[in-house]
Amino acid sequence: MDLRERALNFHKLHKGKIALHCKVPVETREQMTLAYTPGVAEPCLEINKCYDKIYDYTAKSNWIAIVTNGTAVLGLGDIGAPAGLPVMEGKAVLFKAFGGVDAFPLCLETKDSKEIVNTVKLLQCSFGGINLEDIKAPECFEIETELKKVCSIPIFHDDQHGTAVVSLAAIFNSLKLIKKNLKDIKVVINGAGAAGIAIAKLLIKLEVKDVILCDTIGAIYDGRQEKMNKHKIEMSKISNKFVEKGTLREIIKDKDVFIGVSVGNCVDSDMIKSMNKDSIIMAMANPIPEISPDLAKKAGARIVCTGRSDYPNQVNNVLAFPGIFRGALDVRASDINDDMKIAAAKAIAGIITSEELDEDYVIPVPFDLRIAPKVAEYVARAAILTKVNRIHITPEEVRENTEKLLKKI
Repeated sequence: MDLRERALNFHKLHKGKIALHCKVPVETREQMTLAYTPGVAEPCLEINKCYDKIYDYTAKSNWIAIVTNGTAVLGLGDIGAPAGLPVMEGKAVLFKAFGGVDAFPLCLETKDSKEIVNTVKLLQCSFGGINLEDIKAPECFEIETELKKVCSIPIFHDDQHGTAVVSLAAIFNSLKLIKKNLKDIKVVINGAGAAGIAIAKLLIKLEVKDVILCDTIGAIYDGRQEKMNKHKIEMSKISNKFVEKGTLREIIKDKDVFIGVSVGNCVDSDMIKSMNKDSIIMAMANPIPEISPDLAKKAGARIVCTGRSDYPNQVNNVLAFPGIFRGALDVRASDINDDMKIAAAKAIAGIITSEELDEDYVIPVPFDLRIAPKVAEYVARAAILTKVNRIHITPEEVRENTEKLLKKI
């Protein structure tokens, strides 16, 4: 059978990929009395007296919602909330398998950003965090921004920040190999949507001086009029400090790093040849990358990453989001901020030792079970340092707890 048949049979056989698992038995009258009425009234009354007790007496402390409206599902585009449910179920599986985080899909049949914000706001007491998923730009920016204002739990749009974290991890390790400093490199990012803007913001936060975003027209710069929105205008004020103008073909010249979060086959050999020596290519369009790794290498690229699992150096968000949420939940963080994201990237990069580091191994593989515990530890430490934690637990304890959880799964 081909992949289509196998995938359809797999999903049909299991009737989806997730189910509710009871933590407690209900086999006796005593167990029923404790799990439900009248015993359940006691934690209800405690929570009524002190809201924070909800973390002690319910699953909220390990429970997140995966929220989508299905407008930007994988490489499928706007297929709607119902058709996005299999992806959200899959995401829930990855949260559990790689981070021990319980996740529940919430597919909302609306394209109204205000409706999404209000719905999540009303549901937040049931969850310890919200993972926004597969919501198209620019609405995804607005939804995340508004939710951060009205929610007391961490809000994280994985298509933006998960991609940015793993991309940054790959850049950290790639620069070790080519012996260049982060602050000195010249970076061009093709794709000014959710992921591209998030990557640019993290690089700028780390004081990379030369970061240029390109869209279908070319470079985004301060003063450009054509096809701009408020998010591109915002980025034009903080990126492209030398106000370079032109198409991607023109902008890519003499750059050290190309990051593609755009469309397949938009980069050719001549463009790679025009870059600086030892160039780093991150061609992450799926299923067809901006340039094939073989072609990029032949044209002179030193390190090539893609979004595909059949090539080395896959930029896969599963390296980031399970551990990020694990760390955030364990310290009961009120936010997932930039310092926590950068810490996650450093944790991922640090999995690979200097002896192991290689041009075809700058990002660890998803099945390395050291990743989530280390990411959780680093994220917890950053949360504590930036004072967004609401309980006192050491980062080392967070790592140990994550390791124990993963052993049980």
